[in-house]
Amino acid sequence: MHDVRHTAASILLAQGVPARVVMELLGHSQIGLTLGTYSHVAPELSRAAADAIGGALW
Repeated sequence: MHDVRHTAASILLAQGVPARVVMELLGHSQIGLTLGTYSHVAPELSRAAADAIGGALW
């Protein structure tokens, strides 16, 4: 069950679902638990973030 929660949180966050919504779906009382424990920064998300800031600056 732990792996399913881990995967679900990561996929939902990667799809742009707000962290607060993911937190509520998982039944957490604190957003830090959701983001710190059940989510990971995939390389493509890091790249997308870098591209976004680059687009805003240039």
